[in-house]
Amino acid sequence: MCLKKRLDSLRSLIVTPEFLEGKGLSNEVNIRIFCYDPKYELAVRYFIDNKLVTDTSLMCRIKEYNLYKVFLSICDDKRITDRIAGQEEKKGKQFVLDQLKRMASNTAFISKMQYAPHQPGDVILITGVGAAFPFIRVHSLLEAMQPCFSDVPILVMYPGTFDGRYVKLFDKLNANPYYRAFNVV
Repeated sequence: MCLKKRLDSLRSLIVTPEFLEGKGLSNEVNIRIFCYDPKYELAVRYFIDNKLVTDTSLMCRIKEYNLYKVFLSICDDKRITDRIAGQEEKKGKQFVLDQLKRMASNTAFISKMQYAPHQPGDVILITGVGAAFPFIRVHSLLEAMQPCFSDVPILVMYPGTFDGRYVKLFDKLNANPYYRAFNVV
């Protein structure tokens, strides 16, 4: 099925009671992954910005979290955004990456994404997965999100593949195990 049809199907699916209530998932957590070829990133972003997040006719409330923007917000809160390039030049890329991963932990991401109260009809939309790599890995973030968002469906827009057992970012990196999600459309 072509990307446009898949995206249109996704738009129709997210407003159904089955999606919003997680029905038919064998009592698993309501996490769905929409995989797409990374070369379609701009088309997917356009769809999200113009057909999903801003569409007031949808019978759900989409709470979008762009992981890269969340990452930058964490860096801004720590007042390190402007110093990262200098630190990389001075101490090296690996040192900076290790420091950023430690500072921008799953817990830090979740605290930025947490909101209350969760309402019936809310949908958490995770975007920016590829842009936030390697600072955050979606499989570990989803694992950490489960206790905090067990009552809200989570939809991940994923530039890569998910075979029901492993996620493979950009279809190039090593596959990481994640078995609690479901492919959507």
